[in-house]
Amino acid sequence: MTLPSRALEASERLDWLCLARSERVGPVTFHRLIERFGSAQAALKALPDLAKRGGRMGNLKVCPKSDAEAELKAADRLGARLIAWCEPDYPPWLKACEDAPPLLCVLGSAHLLAKPMVGIVGARNASINGRRFAKRLAEGLGKAGFVVASGLARGIDGAAHEGALASGTVAVLAGGVDNIYPPEHADLYKRIVEMGAVVSEMPPGTVPQASH
Repeated sequence: MTLPSRALEASERLDWLCLARSERVGPVTFHRLIERFGSAQAALKALPDLAKRGGRMGNLKVCPKSDAEAELKAADRLGARLIAWCEPDYPPWLKACEDAPPLLCVLGSAHLLAKPMVGIVGARNASINGRRFAKRLAEGLGKAGFVVASGLARGIDGAAHEGALASGTVAVLAGGVDNIYPPEHADLYKRIVEMGAVVSEMPPGTVPQASH
């Protein structure tokens, strides 16, 4: 799907969030609906009829506007931003993916998402030497101009974030941007928010799950 890069109006952002949080509307379906109907508002209006034609009348739950408004307020209280797929600050490397999340919740320095990025992930029970190597590698990549992304997990992930703090690092979470896991990374999380960014496609308050 190709859309001109532009900032969403407040009402459009609410519609995007309602559509993205509606039942059975994953990223691929979301993009197809926007492409077909031209806007999230039009797609939301069409959902009940589409469900009926698909033999699922009465089973498809459209996200209430009140739920979407609550999510936007929760993000605002945290100081986080919800960046839509069509907006200039959405990371270009992710935008190119067919199943790119329609919206990202970003806490920290969103401008880092536009920079060249390298992901470093690995074992949670990594050896001391493994963690040292990951930290040195991340530090070197940072000095070379790359932003290091990882998942804030124990072991290699945490070491990679530590090594890249000075140059900018991005933590991609399986839960909400306010859900610090593991708990012992609370201080690291705080430093990443101050010097980098924490990103999630899940609503604030979401508990991390393997399926995410």
